[in-house]
Amino acid sequence: MPTAEFNIAQVFGAVAAAHPDRDCVVFGDGRRTFAAVDERTHRLARALHEWGLGAHTEREQLAGHQSGQSHLALYLTNCGEYLEGMLGAYRARVAPFNVNYRYVADELTYVLDNANAAAVMYHAQFAPTLAAALDRLPPVRLIHVDDGSGVAPLPGAVRYEDLLASASSEPLDLALSPDDLYVLYTGGTTGMPKGVLWRQHDIYVNAMGGRAFGTGEVMPSLDGIVARSQRPTPGSMACAPLMHGAAQWSAFSCILAGRSFVMSSTTSHFDAEEAWELAAREKVGMLLIVGDAFAKPLADALEANPGRWDLSALATIGSGGALFSGGVKRRLLAQLPHLSILDAGGSSETGSQMGQITKATEAPRAPVPATGIGRFAPNPGAVVVSEDMTRILVPGDDETGWLAQQNLVPLGYLDDAQKSARTFPLIDGIRHSVPGDRARWLADGSIELLGRDSVTINSGGEKIFAEEVEAAVGHHPAVYDVVVVGRPSERWGSEVVALVQPAEGVRADAATGSEILAEAARHIARYKLPKDILFCPKVMRSPSGKPDYRWAKSQVAEGV
Repeated sequence: MPTAEFNIAQVFGAVAAAHPDRDCVVFGDGRRTFAAVDERTHRLARALHEWGLGAHTEREQLAGHQSGQSHLALYLTNCGEYLEGMLGAYRARVAPFNVNYRYVADELTYVLDNANAAAVMYHAQFAPTLAAALDRLPPVRLIHVDDGSGVAPLPGAVRYEDLLASASSEPLDLALSPDDLYVLYTGGTTGMPKGVLWRQHDIYVNAMGGRAFGTGEVMPSLDGIVARSQRPTPGSMACAPLMHGAAQWSAFSCILAGRSFVMSSTTSHFDAEEAWELAAREKVGMLLIVGDAFAKPLADALEANPGRWDLSALATIGSGGALFSGGVKRRLLAQLPHLSILDAGGSSETGSQMGQITKATEAPRAPVPATGIGRFAPNPGAVVVSEDMTRILVPGDDETGWLAQQNLVPLGYLDDAQKSARTFPLIDGIRHSVPGDRARWLADGSIELLGRDSVTINSGGEKIFAEEVEAAVGHHPAVYDVVVVGRPSERWGSEVVALVQPAEGVRADAATGSEILAEAARHIARYKLPKDILFCPKVMRSPSGKPDYRWAKSQVAEGV
């Protein structure tokens, strides 16, 4: 059993004190040391505290779906201020939460209202959308972060740098707790966004580096964490936005271990060449992406510029949260054969659950018909439970169940007792998180991931998982991107349709569609093949790389 429980701000403070002169955050050409981030987050904490924000009810007095803390919305693109906003809030016992910066005013209004936001820290460029949302909300505190757009602060807003300058850097005398909240809003790609409430200790251990590498053991103490950080190791770089959980987990896994976290300063779009340039300059050891939406442009850039960047320090490309297809992995490994590719599974409600490592030295797998979108090695606590959620299955059980996480799981969904009870049930006397992924537990102990139930297509009495079909269709070189949805059918009830963005220079016609189907038939059973392939100029995804299934369904309904 672990000898200590951890608060994220306390872990950061101990590591920053041990390595004040190391780079903590690199954003394009700018960089801040651990000492600088430490001081700035103390100032932000003091300012939030003086506004009256903080913890007003302790965890033992609350139900799992309730929060006893003030909430700070982070309505920002990637920047150093994003991580400062999180750490400064934690130091004031305020719970920050992520906001999708692509939201229109109605969506923004919903999230800020749902989260009971007491304050909003926003980039200047988003001021017009925020203004429209604020007209329909109770008064909130506003922190304006300049971003070069030239947009003036909203009425009543204070500029971030002015706020820091006005506050003391003297640490607050607050009893920080491992029960303090880490709040992560789901993406809302298949339903309304929900605020997932985690204890800080639990998310630190589950997804932010709180286990000793290679053993799975929880770090024993703050002294042990600091001792581990003494070893100088390369930093990590995230291509994904920090509003995505996987990017946050990567960032905190870095800085809470005393390593630098690197981000590109281009936030309006993903620039693969800029990403490789920055990774080479900073000699990062790990590059974090979210599936094919990032991996394909990265592979394109390497193939178009052979030998341009010195990426010898890069040891791992890690991906989570979206499909990372085998063909794209092979393209990356052909250019960088020294790499390991880590394809991680997990969700906002489970943290990091499982992983699959691919190396260039491994023999390629034969493209034979199969089920699932991948086989993964489970992390501690990852299990499969029965379809009726009454039993924990064991490896080799010949039944399809739900991928689940036990022990270190969220407390619940903010202010939603019913959804919390459904997603976080008690099974065999153990609390689980069961967010909706179908899976099988194979006899060798690996878990075969089938796909998210919410985007499952019921066709002719068969359940077909959209991600599995997407992986099969994506094998053909004519396919640059693909999303798969169901379409009403008199014969099948619902039929599988693939919406394909063709590769550059590829003709989008029936002949190409036939070739794509023939390739897909080598990877999945025929009943799972798309009944139709429609072409579109661009597959729409969220900034984090996840497919927008609602958009895809509307496109398929219109016949594109």
